[in-house]
Amino acid sequence: MARVTLTNITKRWGEFIGVDDQSLDIRDKEFLVLLGPSGCGKTTTMRMIAGLEEPTTGEIRIGDRVVNDDLPKDRDVAMVFQNYGLYPHMTIFDNIAYPLKVRGTPKPEIAPRVEKAAAQVELTEFLHRKPKALSGGQRQRVALARAIVRTPKVFLMDEPLSNLDAKLRVTMRAELKHLSRQLQITTVYVTHDQIEAMTLADRVAVMKSGVIQQLGTPDEIYNDPANLFVAGFIGSPAMNLINGSVDGGMFVTTGGTRLVKVDAPDRSAVVLGVRAEDVEIHKPGEGDIDLKVYAYENTGESVMLTVQFGKQRVIARGDRHLRMDMDDTVGLRLNPDHLYLFDPKSETRIGA
Repeated sequence: MARVTLTNITKRWGEFIGVDDQSLDIRDKEFLVLLGPSGCGKTTTMRMIAGLEEPTTGEIRIGDRVVNDDLPKDRDVAMVFQNYGLYPHMTIFDNIAYPLKVRGTPKPEIAPRVEKAAAQVELTEFLHRKPKALSGGQRQRVALARAIVRTPKVFLMDEPLSNLDAKLRVTMRAELKHLSRQLQITTVYVTHDQIEAMTLADRVAVMKSGVIQQLGTPDEIYNDPANLFVAGFIGSPAMNLINGSVDGGMFVTTGGTRLVKVDAPDRSAVVLGVRAEDVEIHKPGEGDIDLKVYAYENTGESVMLTVQFGKQRVIARGDRHLRMDMDDTVGLRLNPDHLYLFDPKSETRIGA
Protein backbone atom coordinates (compact mmCIF):
# COMPACT_ATOMS: atom_id res chain seq x y z
CA MET A 1 0.00 0.00 0.00
CA ALA A 2 1.20 3.53 -0.61
CA ARG A 3 0.54 7.21 -0.40
CA VAL A 4 0.68 9.10 -3.71
CA THR A 5 1.88 12.70 -3.68
CA LEU A 6 1.83 15.12 -6.59
CA THR A 7 3.72 18.37 -6.02
CA ASN A 8 3.28 21.33 -8.42
CA ILE A 9 2.60 19.06 -11.40
CA THR A 10 2.25 20.72 -14.80
CA LYS A 11 1.77 19.00 -18.15
CA ARG A 12 2.20 21.15 -21.24
CA TRP A 13 2.16 20.37 -24.94
CA GLY A 14 3.54 23.48 -26.63
CA GLU A 15 1.17 26.32 -25.70
CA PHE A 16 -1.55 23.97 -24.48
CA ILE A 17 -1.63 23.28 -20.74
CA GLY A 18 -3.30 19.99 -19.81
CA VAL A 19 -2.61 20.16 -16.06
CA ASP A 20 -1.66 23.46 -14.47
CA ASP A 21 0.61 23.48 -11.39
CA GLN A 22 -1.45 21.02 -9.34
CA SER A 23 -0.59 19.46 -5.99
CA LEU A 24 -2.49 16.51 -4.57
CA ASP A 25 -1.92 14.25 -1.58
CA ILE A 26 -3.65 10.87 -1.98
CA ARG A 27 -3.70 9.03 1.33
CA ASP A 28 -2.67 5.43 1.85
CA LYS A 29 -5.64 3.09 1.15
CA GLU A 30 -7.81 6.00 0.01
CA PHE A 31 -10.25 5.76 -2.90
CA LEU A 32 -9.82 9.12 -4.63
CA VAL A 33 -11.88 10.09 -7.66
CA LEU A 34 -10.72 12.61 -10.27
CA LEU A 35 -13.97 14.06 -11.61
CA GLY A 36 -14.66 16.50 -14.39
CA PRO A 37 -15.78 17.01 -18.00
CA SER A 38 -13.81 15.83 -21.03
CA GLY A 39 -10.54 17.71 -21.43
CA CYS A 40 -10.28 18.83 -17.79
CA GLY A 41 -6.96 17.02 -17.16
CA LYS A 42 -8.16 14.11 -15.03
CA THR A 43 -6.90 11.32 -17.31
CA THR A 44 -3.63 13.18 -17.95
CA THR A 45 -3.10 13.37 -14.18
CA MET A 46 -3.67 9.63 -13.81
CA ARG A 47 -1.40 8.83 -16.78
CA MET A 48 1.40 10.86 -15.17
CA ILE A 49 1.03 8.78 -11.99
CA ALA A 50 1.22 5.63 -14.14
CA GLY A 51 4.28 6.86 -16.03
CA LEU A 52 2.50 6.90 -19.39
CA GLU A 53 2.93 10.69 -19.53
CA GLU A 54 5.93 12.64 -18.29
CA PRO A 55 5.20 15.81 -16.29
CA THR A 56 6.65 18.99 -17.74
CA THR A 57 7.42 20.19 -14.22
CA GLY A 58 6.74 18.91 -10.73
CA GLU A 59 7.34 15.81 -8.64
CA ILE A 60 5.45 12.52 -8.28
CA ARG A 61 5.97 10.26 -5.28
CA ILE A 62 4.58 6.78 -4.68
CA GLY A 63 5.27 5.88 -1.11
CA ASP A 64 8.60 7.46 -0.14
CA ARG A 65 10.08 7.22 -3.65
CA VAL A 66 10.19 9.88 -6.34
CA VAL A 67 9.07 8.05 -9.50
CA ASN A 68 9.41 10.76 -12.17
CA ASP A 69 12.17 8.82 -13.93
CA ASP A 70 10.80 5.33 -13.28
CA LEU A 71 9.30 3.31 -16.12
CA PRO A 72 5.63 2.32 -15.75
CA LYS A 73 6.59 -1.30 -15.02
CA ASP A 74 8.76 -0.19 -12.10
CA ARG A 75 6.09 1.91 -10.34
CA ASP A 76 4.12 -1.07 -8.99
CA VAL A 77 0.75 0.27 -10.18
CA ALA A 78 -2.04 -1.66 -11.89
CA MET A 79 -4.40 -0.08 -14.42
CA VAL A 80 -7.99 -0.90 -15.36
CA PHE A 81 -9.12 0.64 -18.64
CA GLN A 82 -12.44 1.60 -20.20
CA ASN A 83 -12.08 -1.00 -22.96
CA TYR A 84 -11.05 -3.91 -20.66
CA GLY A 85 -7.85 -4.63 -22.65
CA LEU A 86 -8.27 -8.42 -22.57
CA TYR A 87 -6.48 -10.88 -24.88
CA PRO A 88 -9.26 -12.53 -26.93
CA HIS A 89 -7.26 -15.70 -27.73
CA MET A 90 -6.51 -16.43 -24.07
CA THR A 91 -8.75 -18.04 -21.47
CA ILE A 92 -9.90 -15.99 -18.50
CA PHE A 93 -7.37 -17.87 -16.35
CA ASP A 94 -4.52 -16.91 -18.69
CA ASN A 95 -5.69 -13.29 -18.94
CA ILE A 96 -5.62 -12.96 -15.17
CA ALA A 97 -2.32 -14.82 -14.90
CA TYR A 98 -0.57 -12.79 -17.59
CA PRO A 99 0.89 -10.04 -15.31
CA LEU A 100 2.33 -12.73 -13.03
CA LYS A 101 3.95 -14.60 -15.93
CA VAL A 102 5.48 -11.41 -17.31
CA ARG A 103 7.04 -10.69 -13.92
CA GLY A 104 8.51 -14.16 -13.66
CA THR A 105 6.36 -15.36 -10.77
CA PRO A 106 7.22 -19.00 -9.90
CA LYS A 107 4.76 -21.32 -11.64
CA PRO A 108 3.47 -23.04 -8.45
CA GLU A 109 2.38 -19.62 -7.11
CA ILE A 110 0.40 -18.57 -10.18
CA ALA A 111 -2.67 -20.84 -10.00
CA PRO A 112 -3.50 -20.13 -6.32
CA ARG A 113 -3.18 -16.38 -6.87
CA VAL A 114 -5.34 -16.44 -10.01
CA GLU A 115 -8.00 -18.51 -8.26
CA LYS A 116 -8.02 -16.15 -5.27
CA ALA A 117 -8.37 -13.05 -7.51
CA ALA A 118 -11.10 -14.73 -9.56
CA ALA A 119 -13.00 -15.64 -6.40
CA GLN A 120 -12.86 -12.03 -5.19
CA VAL A 121 -14.72 -10.87 -8.31
CA GLU A 122 -16.94 -13.99 -8.54
CA LEU A 123 -15.43 -15.42 -11.73
CA THR A 124 -14.25 -18.84 -10.54
CA GLU A 125 -16.65 -20.78 -12.78
CA PHE A 126 -15.59 -18.85 -15.89
CA LEU A 127 -11.82 -19.39 -15.78
CA HIS A 128 -11.86 -21.86 -18.66
CA ARG A 129 -13.79 -19.57 -20.99
CA LYS A 130 -12.54 -16.90 -23.38
CA PRO A 131 -13.56 -13.22 -23.20
CA LYS A 132 -16.04 -13.42 -26.11
CA ALA A 133 -18.16 -15.85 -24.06
CA LEU A 134 -18.59 -13.31 -21.22
CA SER A 135 -20.88 -10.32 -20.79
CA GLY A 136 -19.55 -6.78 -20.56
CA GLY A 137 -19.78 -6.76 -16.78
CA GLN A 138 -17.97 -10.10 -16.52
CA ARG A 139 -15.20 -8.87 -18.82
CA GLN A 140 -14.77 -5.80 -16.67
CA ARG A 141 -14.44 -8.10 -13.65
CA VAL A 142 -11.71 -10.00 -15.49
CA ALA A 143 -9.85 -6.72 -15.95
CA LEU A 144 -10.25 -6.05 -12.23
CA ALA A 145 -9.01 -9.52 -11.32
CA ARG A 146 -5.97 -9.05 -13.57
CA ALA A 147 -5.15 -5.88 -11.63
CA ILE A 148 -5.85 -7.46 -8.23
CA VAL A 149 -3.71 -10.55 -8.82
CA ARG A 150 -0.50 -8.52 -8.65
CA THR A 151 -1.36 -6.90 -5.28
CA PRO A 152 0.08 -3.56 -6.49
CA LYS A 153 0.72 -0.50 -4.37
CA VAL A 154 -1.79 1.58 -6.35
CA PHE A 155 -4.84 0.91 -8.55
CA LEU A 156 -5.43 3.34 -11.43
CA MET A 157 -8.89 3.09 -13.01
CA ASP A 158 -9.71 5.07 -16.15
CA GLU A 159 -13.51 5.26 -16.62
CA PRO A 160 -13.86 1.48 -16.20
CA LEU A 161 -17.68 1.47 -16.18
CA SER A 162 -18.44 3.83 -19.06
CA ASN A 163 -18.92 1.04 -21.63
CA LEU A 164 -21.56 -0.72 -19.52
CA ASP A 165 -25.31 -0.18 -19.71
CA ALA A 166 -27.05 1.80 -16.98
CA LYS A 167 -28.28 -1.20 -14.96
CA LEU A 168 -24.91 -2.95 -15.08
CA ARG A 169 -23.11 0.23 -14.01
CA VAL A 170 -25.17 0.28 -10.81
CA THR A 171 -24.27 -3.36 -10.11
CA MET A 172 -20.58 -2.82 -10.85
CA ARG A 173 -20.45 0.29 -8.67
CA ALA A 174 -21.60 -1.80 -5.72
CA GLU A 175 -19.03 -4.49 -6.54
CA LEU A 176 -16.23 -1.92 -6.83
CA LYS A 177 -17.24 -0.31 -3.55
CA HIS A 178 -17.19 -3.66 -1.76
CA LEU A 179 -13.92 -4.70 -3.41
CA SER A 180 -12.13 -1.47 -2.52
CA ARG A 181 -13.04 -1.88 1.15
CA GLN A 182 -11.95 -5.50 1.04
CA LEU A 183 -8.57 -4.93 -0.64
CA GLN A 184 -7.62 -1.65 1.08
CA ILE A 185 -5.36 -0.56 -1.79
CA THR A 186 -4.81 3.09 -2.70
CA THR A 187 -7.03 3.78 -5.72
CA VAL A 188 -7.19 6.67 -8.19
CA TYR A 189 -10.37 6.53 -10.23
CA VAL A 190 -11.08 8.79 -13.23
CA THR A 191 -14.64 9.52 -14.34
CA HIS A 192 -16.90 12.22 -15.80
CA ASP A 193 -19.92 10.61 -14.08
CA GLN A 194 -20.67 12.46 -10.85
CA ILE A 195 -22.92 9.63 -9.60
CA GLU A 196 -19.92 7.26 -9.74
CA ALA A 197 -17.81 9.82 -7.92
CA MET A 198 -20.37 10.42 -5.18
CA THR A 199 -21.04 6.73 -4.54
CA LEU A 200 -17.48 5.38 -4.73
CA ALA A 201 -15.10 8.01 -3.41
CA ASP A 202 -13.59 8.67 -0.02
CA ARG A 203 -12.68 12.05 -1.50
CA VAL A 204 -13.36 13.72 -4.84
CA ALA A 205 -11.12 16.13 -6.74
CA VAL A 206 -13.33 18.15 -9.10
CA MET A 207 -11.29 19.40 -12.07
CA LYS A 208 -11.77 22.05 -14.73
CA SER A 209 -9.24 23.26 -17.33
CA GLY A 210 -6.35 21.41 -15.68
CA VAL A 211 -7.03 22.84 -12.21
CA ILE A 212 -8.59 21.20 -9.15
CA GLN A 213 -11.59 23.34 -8.25
CA GLN A 214 -12.42 21.57 -5.00
CA LEU A 215 -11.12 18.58 -3.06
CA GLY A 216 -13.33 17.03 -0.42
CA THR A 217 -15.62 14.22 0.62
CA PRO A 218 -18.78 13.63 -1.45
CA ASP A 219 -20.79 15.32 1.31
CA GLU A 220 -18.54 18.37 1.27
CA ILE A 221 -18.60 18.97 -2.47
CA TYR A 222 -22.37 18.43 -2.61
CA ASN A 223 -23.36 20.47 0.44
CA ASP A 224 -20.59 23.09 0.39
CA PRO A 225 -19.58 23.76 -3.24
CA ALA A 226 -16.60 26.12 -3.47
CA ASN A 227 -17.64 27.86 -6.67
CA LEU A 228 -20.20 28.03 -9.47
CA PHE A 229 -18.54 25.28 -11.50
CA VAL A 230 -18.70 22.72 -8.68
CA ALA A 231 -22.26 23.79 -7.79
CA GLY A 232 -23.42 23.33 -11.38
CA PHE A 233 -21.48 20.12 -12.05
CA ILE A 234 -22.37 18.12 -8.95
CA GLY A 235 -25.90 16.86 -8.47
CA SER A 236 -28.62 15.33 -10.61
CA PRO A 237 -30.30 17.59 -11.48
CA ALA A 238 -27.62 20.24 -11.13
CA MET A 239 -28.08 23.01 -8.59
CA ASN A 240 -30.51 25.73 -9.64
CA LEU A 241 -28.50 28.90 -10.32
CA ILE A 242 -30.57 32.10 -10.45
CA ASN A 243 -29.14 35.50 -11.46
CA GLY A 244 -30.14 38.55 -9.46
CA SER A 245 -29.08 40.95 -6.71
CA VAL A 246 -29.38 41.43 -2.96
CA ASP A 247 -31.47 44.39 -1.84
CA GLY A 248 -32.41 45.02 1.78
CA GLY A 249 -31.82 41.42 2.82
CA MET A 250 -33.89 40.03 -0.06
CA PHE A 251 -32.70 38.19 -3.14
CA VAL A 252 -34.22 39.90 -6.16
CA THR A 253 -34.23 38.17 -9.55
CA THR A 254 -33.07 39.99 -12.68
CA GLY A 255 -36.75 40.35 -13.57
CA GLY A 256 -37.42 42.22 -10.32
CA THR A 257 -39.10 39.42 -8.32
CA ARG A 258 -38.30 39.61 -4.60
CA LEU A 259 -37.86 35.91 -4.11
CA VAL A 260 -36.41 35.02 -0.69
CA LYS A 261 -34.67 36.45 2.38
CA VAL A 262 -30.89 36.04 2.42
CA ASP A 263 -28.31 36.80 5.08
CA ALA A 264 -26.02 39.00 2.98
CA PRO A 265 -25.23 42.67 2.41
CA ASP A 266 -26.60 44.46 -0.65
CA ARG A 267 -24.97 43.47 -3.95
CA SER A 268 -25.80 44.62 -7.45
CA ALA A 269 -25.01 41.24 -8.98
CA VAL A 270 -25.13 37.81 -7.39
CA VAL A 271 -26.04 34.23 -8.28
CA LEU A 272 -28.34 32.35 -5.91
CA GLY A 273 -27.92 28.58 -5.76
CA VAL A 274 -30.50 26.14 -4.43
CA ARG A 275 -30.81 22.40 -4.95
CA ALA A 276 -34.01 20.86 -6.30
CA GLU A 277 -34.76 19.07 -3.03
CA ASP A 278 -34.60 22.42 -1.19
CA VAL A 279 -37.31 23.97 -3.37
CA GLU A 280 -40.52 23.10 -1.54
CA ILE A 281 -43.70 22.56 -3.55
CA HIS A 282 -46.92 24.01 -2.11
CA LYS A 283 -50.42 24.89 -3.19
CA PRO A 284 -50.84 28.29 -4.90
CA GLY A 285 -50.64 31.13 -2.38
CA GLU A 286 -48.80 29.05 0.24
CA GLY A 287 -45.23 29.50 -1.00
CA ASP A 288 -42.87 32.42 -1.64
CA ILE A 289 -44.00 32.73 -5.25
CA ASP A 290 -46.70 31.29 -7.52
CA LEU A 291 -45.58 30.07 -10.94
CA LYS A 292 -46.91 27.93 -13.76
CA VAL A 293 -45.51 24.44 -14.36
CA TYR A 294 -43.26 24.46 -17.43
CA ALA A 295 -42.52 20.72 -17.39
CA TYR A 296 -43.53 17.73 -15.24
CA GLU A 297 -41.38 14.59 -15.06
CA ASN A 298 -42.18 11.45 -13.10
CA THR A 299 -38.92 9.60 -12.45
CA GLY A 300 -40.51 6.87 -10.33
CA GLU A 301 -38.83 7.60 -7.00
CA SER A 302 -39.68 11.32 -7.20
CA VAL A 303 -41.32 13.99 -9.35
CA MET A 304 -39.38 16.81 -11.02
CA LEU A 305 -41.19 20.09 -11.65
CA THR A 306 -39.66 22.77 -13.85
CA VAL A 307 -41.04 26.30 -13.55
CA GLN A 308 -40.02 29.41 -15.43
CA PHE A 309 -40.06 33.08 -14.53
CA GLY A 310 -38.57 35.47 -17.03
CA LYS A 311 -35.68 33.74 -18.77
CA GLN A 312 -34.79 31.56 -15.81
CA ARG A 313 -35.95 28.07 -14.95
CA VAL A 314 -36.00 26.36 -11.58
CA ILE A 315 -36.34 22.63 -10.91
CA ALA A 316 -38.06 21.35 -7.76
CA ARG A 317 -38.05 17.74 -6.55
CA GLY A 318 -41.38 16.59 -5.15
CA ASP A 319 -42.97 13.52 -3.62
CA ARG A 320 -43.40 10.64 -6.05
CA HIS A 321 -47.17 10.68 -5.52
CA LEU A 322 -47.52 14.30 -6.65
CA ARG A 323 -49.41 14.73 -9.91
CA MET A 324 -49.42 17.95 -11.92
CA ASP A 325 -50.19 19.09 -15.44
CA MET A 326 -48.29 21.59 -17.55
CA ASP A 327 -49.56 25.13 -17.00
CA ASP A 328 -50.91 24.25 -13.54
CA THR A 329 -50.05 26.92 -10.97
CA VAL A 330 -47.84 25.90 -8.06
CA GLY A 331 -46.47 27.70 -5.02
CA LEU A 332 -42.71 27.39 -4.39
CA ARG A 333 -40.73 28.13 -1.25
CA LEU A 334 -36.93 28.09 -1.10
CA ASN A 335 -35.49 26.57 2.06
CA PRO A 336 -33.59 29.52 3.64
CA ASP A 337 -31.20 27.16 5.47
CA HIS A 338 -29.85 25.73 2.21
CA LEU A 339 -29.18 28.69 -0.05
CA TYR A 340 -25.84 29.56 -1.64
CA LEU A 341 -24.60 32.88 -3.00
CA PHE A 342 -21.89 33.20 -5.65
CA ASP A 343 -20.03 36.11 -7.18
CA PRO A 344 -20.87 36.05 -10.93
CA LYS A 345 -17.47 37.49 -11.93
CA SER A 346 -15.04 35.46 -9.82
CA GLU A 347 -17.53 32.54 -9.57
CA THR A 348 -16.42 31.97 -5.99
CA ARG A 349 -18.80 31.25 -3.13
CA ILE A 350 -19.79 34.23 -0.99
CA GLY A 351 -19.65 33.79 2.75
CA ALA A 352 -18.34 30.21 2.63
